[in-house]
Amino acid sequence: MQMGKKCKLALAVGMIAAVVTGVVGCGSSNSNNDKVIRVGAETTFPPFEFVENEKYVGFDLDLADAVIKQMGGKMEFKSMGFDALIPAIQSNQIDLIASGMDATPERAKKVLFSEPYFEQNGYVIVVKKDNDNIKNWTDLSGKVVGAQVGTEQVGLAKEQGASDVKQLDSISQAFMELKAGTVDAVVLDHPVSMYYLKQGADQDAKIVGEAKQGAPLVFAMNKNNEQLQQDVNKAMKELKANGTYDKIYQKWFGSSDCAVEREGRNAQ
Repeated sequence: MQMGKKCKLALAVGMIAAVVTGVVGCGSSNSNNDKVIRVGAETTFPPFEFVENEKYVGFDLDLADAVIKQMGGKMEFKSMGFDALIPAIQSNQIDLIASGMDATPERAKKVLFSEPYFEQNGYVIVVKKDNDNIKNWTDLSGKVVGAQVGTEQVGLAKEQGASDVKQLDSISQAFMELKAGTVDAVVLDHPVSMYYLKQGADQDAKIVGEAKQGAPLVFAMNKNNEQLQQDVNKAMKELKANGTYDKIYQKWFGSSDCAVEREGRNAQ
């Protein structure tokens, strides 16, 4: 009889231990180390995000991956059209936008922004190499101008009096339209334009006029996800402090003197 009680006691202790172990196990599986952050970007925006050797690569993707790892999570990446990114955030299809997004007041009504991670070099006009009629921003008046759909460049072209603003799906399409002569000029981000020109587009195209200053680039997240905003900002601060940000920047842009958004600086 005494042995029976001991067996029952041992069994009860074992069951309690199993329950405790199960609870701890559940807590572990839900830890930050297993948290997946779904990141969205439009991938024709080199060197920020683009396809190389059938892989998605770029400054934004490296930085987003480093930020998420610093937070203790894992990145799951989704490529989509730029104009689909904010609706995807609002409908919780993705958690974070890492796609060279300008921190504009209009977008701030729809999403939360991280602290700036890159200060823009600005927007520029790109024309065909033999074009001598367009030399500055005022010359866009009455012209057919191309710009990527959903970007600030669309508004800039309209402000300059373009007769028609052709909204394009990608930067590569902008250069193709320019080469084909279906647009007189395209308005693009300066770093992206420089990248395409260095990759061979300078045989047919050139930058004209002075760059217009743009808003700083930021990550974006759902309006209801203030915790993610705080976690991303904390992780970025840590990456800047430990030198990881500078390493990623130098990988894609070389010298870190130009466009880095330093701690304590705000472009807008």
